[in-house]
Amino acid sequence: MHCPFCGAQDTRVTDSRLVAEGDQVRRRRQCAECGERFTTYETAELVMPRIIKADGTREVFDEAKLRAGMLRALEKRPVSAEAIEAAVERIRQHLRARGEREVHARVVGEEVMGALKRLDQVAYIRFASVYRSFQDIDEFRAEIDRLAQEPNFPPDGSTRGDGR
Repeated sequence: MHCPFCGAQDTRVTDSRLVAEGDQVRRRRQCAECGERFTTYETAELVMPRIIKADGTREVFDEAKLRAGMLRALEKRPVSAEAIEAAVERIRQHLRARGEREVHARVVGEEVMGALKRLDQVAYIRFASVYRSFQDIDEFRAEIDRLAQEPNFPPDGSTRGDGR
């Protein structure tokens, strides 16, 4: 690390500690040439994949857009903000863990549908109706019948995302 005061390349770490709930390392450094002390912060650069839309265009992953879509489906449903944030974070982790530079939007949509299915079945049906472009009541009925055939989500048998 170059010294910001004299430009020397020889600096040493005098102290390191975790900050920001363990997401960052704070390092105190001292220049071997001029003796000045300074602080650096180190964070992991976690690059999210670009999203390939249905029309072939590509856009940067937008967490706010993901959250907004989920919130729209969960509007007036008994799901806690903590459960929603945890679901958003799980989706981000799954997308990052794929290790791909680009991911099709349908993959993100399927991740959201899986998360909503576990959080709230009504929200899941709302999202699915838009995402899969249901044309009539028969498509709603078919999806509800499919949902009824699956084991209860979450494992405790509740349909709420807040554990009640």
